[in-house]
Amino acid sequence: MSYEGGCFCNKVRLQYSGEPNAHVLCHCLDCRKISGGSYSNNIVVPEDNFKLLAGKPKTISKKADGGNEITSHFCGDCGTTLMRTGPSFPNAVVIKAGVLDDPKWPDENIPKGELFVGERVKMHGPIDGAAQMGGMPS
Repeated sequence: MSYEGGCFCNKVRLQYSGEPNAHVLCHCLDCRKISGGSYSNNIVVPEDNFKLLAGKPKTISKKADGGNEITSHFCGDCGTTLMRTGPSFPNAVVIKAGVLDDPKWPDENIPKGELFVGERVKMHGPIDGAAQMGGMPS
């Protein structure tokens, strides 16, 4: 099974196949800012199961809340953040779930964990059955 997605203007397209390593929400301020929401919905996939189908994202790197450098890959035209990479997730690509084309994907794939739950916005409660972690997984 493979899944495709893209940015708002559709100039950058991506695909992943197989099962993700993880599916987590992150409540850290960095993820909230980069997603433009009150948390980010992240699919962690092995880099061997990921490919760019079209376009070339621009990047910006910074030291993340967890202490490691993280690189955000975004469309230079519309600004959509598509994925992130860095040493917190070695040999993996963290895809922003909101860029996937299938509108049913979020309903059919409930996150199994939540990161930085101490920074969760009060209007959002924990996901039933999802592991609740204070920071990045070790």
